[in-house]
Amino acid sequence: MKPDPIGLLVTEGQMSAGTPEADSLVLRLTRLNLQVLSITMLLTFALIAGASLLAARELQAQAAERSAQLLANSLAPMLVFEDQVAAAAELQAFSKRSEWRMAQVATAGREVFAQWPADSGKSPPAIQAQPPSLAQAGVARQMHLEFVDVWVAIKLKGELIGWLHLQEGLEQVQLAVMRMAGLGAVLIGLAIFIAAWLLRWVQRKALAPIVELSDLAERVSISQDYSQRAKVHRFDEVGRLSERFNQMLKRVEIGQAELNQQLRQEQKVGQEFEQLAHRDSLTQLPNRLYFQSALQRHVATSCQEVLLMALMFIDLDNFKTVNDKHGHDAGDEVLREVAARMSKVLRAGDVLCRLGGDEFALILPSLPDEAAAEQLALRLIAAIREPMIIDGHLMPIGATVGLAFCPVDEVDAPNLLSAADVAMYAAKRAGKNTYRRASHASRQ
Repeated sequence: MKPDPIGLLVTEGQMSAGTPEADSLVLRLTRLNLQVLSITMLLTFALIAGASLLAARELQAQAAERSAQLLANSLAPMLVFEDQVAAAAELQAFSKRSEWRMAQVATAGREVFAQWPADSGKSPPAIQAQPPSLAQAGVARQMHLEFVDVWVAIKLKGELIGWLHLQEGLEQVQLAVMRMAGLGAVLIGLAIFIAAWLLRWVQRKALAPIVELSDLAERVSISQDYSQRAKVHRFDEVGRLSERFNQMLKRVEIGQAELNQQLRQEQKVGQEFEQLAHRDSLTQLPNRLYFQSALQRHVATSCQEVLLMALMFIDLDNFKTVNDKHGHDAGDEVLREVAARMSKVLRAGDVLCRLGGDEFALILPSLPDEAAAEQLALRLIAAIREPMIIDGHLMPIGATVGLAFCPVDEVDAPNLLSAADVAMYAAKRAGKNTYRRASHASRQ
């Protein structure tokens, strides 16, 4: 995964690749639009249903008034001739054509003349409760929740001869309106469902560029591949946003490329500095700084895993004579030759370092036994003792080796180095061009 050098994008923890659809902009806008549409439609439906109910009640009341006036005209002769039987029959016949609850006919003195149904009682409460406007208009009504009361003055040749009170139920008209309202509610529900599907389709299509831009941002956040670009569908606000997003990605891509190049250059320079800091420029062997850290690591490994390792302290014999007699250039060439000869006889994992001047150190990890290190010391001495011709002169170079083992002789790096140094000086006292072990040197 490529690094995010500028840190413009969110991490995977802040935005996962699989954003749930329930949190999508399309669904949120669909829900909001659908809520507004539903509330508007339901409010409109409620207003229309209410107005329809009021209009139906009004029409029913007007129809009741017309029926009452027709009936009053039919009842006028019966009142004049006081034919109660005919009046009751007329009420009975007329009631079959309407939603009457009750009908009363009274004389001008407000005595009950006829009524329907016949057992509705003798008192004419409706006549007594007639509205004041009846005397002037001759017709009046009073609306209730479930019925309407209608009063009509019965006249003959302009003379008041009686009263008619009708009470007509409004249940049927209200039930019809409720049925229509129920059907309307079902249709509105179906319309809302269809609108929801259409809104989602329209908004998904309209918001497709934004959704694509969001998906692209998420892919870039996860892959950190800034070479990706957004598609510009049309030159509107979203199109301009896509163009700006592409420009930002381009700048980030260029910045990342420059930063990666700079990091590679710094890494290369750092490696070169590290090599210069840990390598001897004359012999190209690891220097004292590297030797100190390497010795610490190998001693720690030897002690933890109980593996035998050895340290050789190597000092060249007669090197001062070479410098004094043949010059420092010849001395430098001798050091390079000695380093090359010793490197040829070492194992792959052995670490040969130049400590400075004519002093070398050799770390021997994972030895099978102590004799292997002793044999290697003899081979090193023999390789250095072979004739060495520099600028036509034979160099009288030899080597003296001090040998110390871990964890046999010491278990920490400084003491192990000191033990190898003491053993080297013991070998010097023994006549040079030989080696001595730390355990033997401590007894001398």
